[in-house]
Amino acid sequence: MIFLKTDEEIELMREANRLVGMTLGEIAKHIKPGVTPAFLNKIAEQFIRDHGAIPSFLGYKGAPGSIDFPGAICASVNDQVVHGLPTEYELKDGDIISIDCGTELNGFCGDSAYTFCVGEVSEEVKQLLRTTKESLYKGIEKAVAGNRVGDISEAVQTYCEKRGYSVVRELVGHGIGRKMHEAPEVPNYGRHGVGPLLKKGMCIAIEPMINMGSKNVVFERDGWTVRTKDFKPSAHFEHTIAIRDGKADILSTFEFAEAVTGDKPVII
Repeated sequence: MIFLKTDEEIELMREANRLVGMTLGEIAKHIKPGVTPAFLNKIAEQFIRDHGAIPSFLGYKGAPGSIDFPGAICASVNDQVVHGLPTEYELKDGDIISIDCGTELNGFCGDSAYTFCVGEVSEEVKQLLRTTKESLYKGIEKAVAGNRVGDISEAVQTYCEKRGYSVVRELVGHGIGRKMHEAPEVPNYGRHGVGPLLKKGMCIAIEPMINMGSKNVVFERDGWTVRTKDFKPSAHFEHTIAIRDGKADILSTFEFAEAVTGDKPVII
């Protein structure tokens, strides 16, 4: 079932998502060679709790037989696509790291992700990150009442594949509200005019997961980490949005992360 949110509920979701953006900005201050994802995770959890919220990823139930998620963030390095565990791996110059973060505040969830460069990263990898972030906004442009989920999916897929990148199939965006994951699913591949109808009050998380090489992925034995089969880099960016009659309302924000990194914002 797809739950439509009232304007009041959307404002509560905006608060939860703004806190996610602030957390990403706090994490960005510490991303450098020698730092571990485990350290970034501690910063994130403390920051979220200090602002009166709950880290909604921590303890999240996974597939049968897997551990509950052990971190406040997913920290996915280089060829890890998503759901990377916050390990003691020491980041190296030239790495990239996707930080996916979720909060629960006033009964509603926030969810957003940003892929950061560690030190000096090759121009080839930077271009993957730029394209992935730009594709997110191409999808958001199509996220208006009266369109369908497939319009978002097609926009992301077309933008990335025209530039020589591949789109992960096994993992998708999702509805969001009182729960982190609600209906509908929001794939990053698809066709115009298909899928659930977008209605005013729907809230969804759009999250392109784009690979430099093949679209094929492997699920690691830890029950969480997903990496590229060919070990080539993958990028991940995510916004939570509310569907409106006109332009989509972006509830999450990259402003705090970009203020630290100096990355240019994408304007739509």
